[in-house]
Amino acid sequence: MGVDLGDSHFDGELEELGLLAQTAGMLPVARVTCKRRAPDAALFIGSGKADEIKLLATQMGAKEVLFDQSLSPGQQRNLERHLELPVNDRTFLILEIFAQRARSHEGKLQVELARLQYLSTRLVRRWSHLERQSGGIGMRGGPGEAQIELDRRMIGDTIKRTKERLSKVKRQRQTQRRQRERRDAFNISLIGYTNAGKSTLFNALVKARAYAADQLFATLDTTTRQLYLGDARRSVSLSDTVGFIRDLPHSLVDAFQATLQEAVDADLLLHVVDAANPHCTEQIAEVQKVLKEIGANDIPQLLVFNKMDALDSDHQPIKLEDEFEMDGVRVPRIFVSAQAGTGLPALRQRLATMARLVIPDAVQTSHSLGTSGDDV
Repeated sequence: MGVDLGDSHFDGELEELGLLAQTAGMLPVARVTCKRRAPDAALFIGSGKADEIKLLATQMGAKEVLFDQSLSPGQQRNLERHLELPVNDRTFLILEIFAQRARSHEGKLQVELARLQYLSTRLVRRWSHLERQSGGIGMRGGPGEAQIELDRRMIGDTIKRTKERLSKVKRQRQTQRRQRERRDAFNISLIGYTNAGKSTLFNALVKARAYAADQLFATLDTTTRQLYLGDARRSVSLSDTVGFIRDLPHSLVDAFQATLQEAVDADLLLHVVDAANPHCTEQIAEVQKVLKEIGANDIPQLLVFNKMDALDSDHQPIKLEDEFEMDGVRVPRIFVSAQAGTGLPALRQRLATMARLVIPDAVQTSHSLGTSGDDV
């Protein structure tokens, strides 16, 4: 279900929400959109549209209703009562995908924190059992303490413990980064909209075996490898980071601060773009918005327009290297196909040139041994 509130980025086909649902293991059976000047305070969509959805859900045998926009706890509760079905929003769906995909200890902690923060906002009168009161000898809480207060306190305690564990992991990462800085490492982070082909490009550059698939959020955990650049006679540190998406929940931005720190501390951002996506310009803008939120918008970028092999013959680039205007600034751009290998030698050469500008030749020679990746 999507509601057009006049936003320029409204997805009229609900294509991205459908892909998110499939990534989470669901099967979309129907898609409904409507236009409103403002969300309905009680049901977000109004009672008439809610009745229409309820009838359609019954006809299609739907087991759940997903909204492309974020719902307030009250709206979610009212919709579930009206539709007699579980109702969730885009934020919950992204959190579910992250929970399924996280593999590392840090990734699992970050997802747990984001889910707890989201759940804490859902305690506001969503469930009737939270209105019970408990207290007395041998009971948790003081006399007359409501169940909602107990649950809120328990979640608060768990959030505090999870934040402490994440802080410890963050300190460990900072120690590792300081060690790289002492070695005069040149740090490159792969960033971009989800499913732009970052992990495929990462694997092609360093011959790694990071998980890559044609789906949203295939990679959640940061992977770092050494890439040897023969033209620069040195190695650089290349990191594959989590993909960005429109309306990324703020709780995830906060919870994934440790992972996104790789982008903040990078010397260069390889901004990977799905050149074959008709909405690639909007996706670039969304990535820039998240970079600004995490304080990484001033780091030099190299735009890598990936999947050029998927472009029609009429849209093939005249030149593989040019410039692209982004936020009023002209940024270097290079066209590649990570899957077919087109443009990768030119990309490595461009990276070598940038690395030489940062580290003088006297230092570069000390990094020419004990590295992995392709020589050029």
